[in-house]
Amino acid sequence: MFIILAAGLIPAIYLMYYVYKKDQIEKEPVQLLLKIVGLGALSCFPAMILEMIGTYIMAYLPLDPSGIVYGLIMNIIVIGCSEEFVKRAAMKIPTYKSPEFNYTFDGVVYGVAAAMGFAGLENVLYIMDFGFGVAPIRAITAIPMHAICGVFVGFFYGQMKLAENLGDQAAAKSFWAKALWIPAVLHGIYDFAASSESTTLSIIWLVFVIALDIYAYRALKSMAAQDRHVSGYNQMNNPF
Repeated sequence: MFIILAAGLIPAIYLMYYVYKKDQIEKEPVQLLLKIVGLGALSCFPAMILEMIGTYIMAYLPLDPSGIVYGLIMNIIVIGCSEEFVKRAAMKIPTYKSPEFNYTFDGVVYGVAAAMGFAGLENVLYIMDFGFGVAPIRAITAIPMHAICGVFVGFFYGQMKLAENLGDQAAAKSFWAKALWIPAVLHGIYDFAASSESTTLSIIWLVFVIALDIYAYRALKSMAAQDRHVSGYNQMNNPF
């Protein structure tokens, strides 16, 4: 069991630590991050329920289950939205009113912490179901994908906090919506291409993963370099 846990959790722990180190101005308390990680892991279960409900509804739609439209709806709306919604909630619940949430980059750290909690437990469950053979490919694809979605969620969460502190509720709502639909679309495209048996889509999936990894790495460096206190609307240049 220890080997299964290590294989499933080490990639998530590494990526969490990598993002944590990028927080240069003021490190977040480990106790708070552990709480977010725990809630992120627990969010796997409501995600499963939402996905089961979505799958049930999809069965009644007049769509070909093998068609592209069905696949996109299933992966973006049912899976992507469900998982990103619960991870976003796991991030917000312990941090929204926390005095520790005082810099824009804090949102990124929180978003990745929730994503890595979710991805870590999901990875352990995958290894238990399908064996150690899935561990290497998930370590370089699925886990980083969850982390990248967490970066997107966290960036817009930080921007939402800035907008709220200035009393700009319209901007805050816009940022909060983007913290769901942008990672959900990325997540859904990833899952759609990854689950396809088409050679062309498999190539697209590989290129998509590599390009997104490079893009997120650069965006993460930009966000860390432009970290600002949330008391003023010194908004970062949008790296997305």
